[in-house]
Amino acid sequence: MKTLRYIGLAFAAGAMAVLLNTGAVAGGAKGVNDAVKPMSKDHPLDEIWSGYKWATAETREMQDDDFANPGGPWLEVGEANWTKVDGKAGKSCSTCHNDAAKSMKGVSTHYPLVDKASGKLMGIEARINNCRTKYMKAKPWKWDKKDLLGMTIYVKHQSLGMPINVKVDGAAKPFFEAGKKHYYTRRGQLDMSCAHCHEANYGNYIRADILSQGQTNGFPTYRLKWQKPGSVHRRFKGCNKQVRAKPYKQGSDEYTALELYVAWRGNGLPTETPAVRK
Repeated sequence: MKTLRYIGLAFAAGAMAVLLNTGAVAGGAKGVNDAVKPMSKDHPLDEIWSGYKWATAETREMQDDDFANPGGPWLEVGEANWTKVDGKAGKSCSTCHNDAAKSMKGVSTHYPLVDKASGKLMGIEARINNCRTKYMKAKPWKWDKKDLLGMTIYVKHQSLGMPINVKVDGAAKPFFEAGKKHYYTRRGQLDMSCAHCHEANYGNYIRADILSQGQTNGFPTYRLKWQKPGSVHRRFKGCNKQVRAKPYKQGSDEYTALELYVAWRGNGLPTETPAVRK
């Protein structure tokens, strides 16, 4: 019985290592624990850093360990839903996209991007729901709930270690400019902008926490504070509340434009999804 038990544990370990290969990123992908030179000469910073740099040793260990990474269960939700038929069209994600490890590799590194058909700027969550409603004839999933979080994590995880490379010219330029304006606009009773924390004071303490550059290469990120993963729009919402400003809704045009601008600030950083943060 003991022999069978150990064989089972070894098989499970191998399966999880294939499914959740976060250790490969922390072990050597450029930009996880060292500086990356900005890809654009117009970048406001001389060097960019993943939030991993300022995470505690314990938090890093959770992200790096294939078993300890608490984002694993949501990754499994996404994997299960990938082949699950849903909607009146009788399709699943795999019906059109086949093996996610091949078809989704590198895809998320270019999001948000402008959808040619609608002219709208879409993040991964919006693209997933667009596919569900348009092609699967299924109901859209709710933001920051199990199914959409799981699928977003699963899709982004296929690009693990690959550098973020969003485009901000052409059709994306108006959205980029709107996101940039949002980033530098003072808000709320504290009269603060995103830049006050994540550009002027990164690396400094705010109470008991160290401010990062606010990079988004690990989202959806598992936050220990939330005890679950959350979208970058949830994080934007939380930041707005902290400066006593009225937040926008997840999926709003305002937050999607901001997501594009912040993603551009992190061009060159490796995809870490699911990252783990405090």
